[in-house]
Amino acid sequence: MDDSQIVELYLDRNESAIAETAEKYGTKLKKIAKNVLSDPETVDECENDAYLKTWNLIPPNEPRTYLFAFVGRIIRHLAIDRLRHESRQKRTALFCELTDEMLECIAGSSDVEHENETKELTELINKFLDACPEEQRNIFVSRYWYFESITEICEKYSLPQSKVKTTLFRMREKLRNYLYEGGFIV
Repeated sequence: MDDSQIVELYLDRNESAIAETAEKYGTKLKKIAKNVLSDPETVDECENDAYLKTWNLIPPNEPRTYLFAFVGRIIRHLAIDRLRHESRQKRTALFCELTDEMLECIAGSSDVEHENETKELTELINKFLDACPEEQRNIFVSRYWYFESITEICEKYSLPQSKVKTTLFRMREKLRNYLYEGGFIV
């Protein structure tokens, strides 16, 4: 079943939409949550919460051509929120490492008062990634969107560890410069 048909099930309030989403994307969604969280039960809870939130967000949204990205974003945010909640005092090493790596490129702010700036930043990052060669883009997205480890990325793309690390370092540098040229001071 394609994404448009699954979204149509959501719009019709047909509960089989959740089963179809789980069948088509369940494994990938769990992997996103698993890369953030370590507990399998918590991963399952995030997956179920993601389906519920998807159910509640369709309608008004109609992600006919990007259902996986839509649900993937939901589960990613749920997993990160869960991680923050469960480890307020002791932070997970991988999450801290990835946050520190991206803070080299993007200055964080404690409050989200400028929604337009967020949109502009998102557009700039998307343009930056669109201009990158496919291999570099895949490595970057695997690391910072899917939270995959360097080892997983090496295995996934059959690359040596040094190449993956160097690619990520250089892309962060390029992204920082690109954002600076786009008006974001890092």
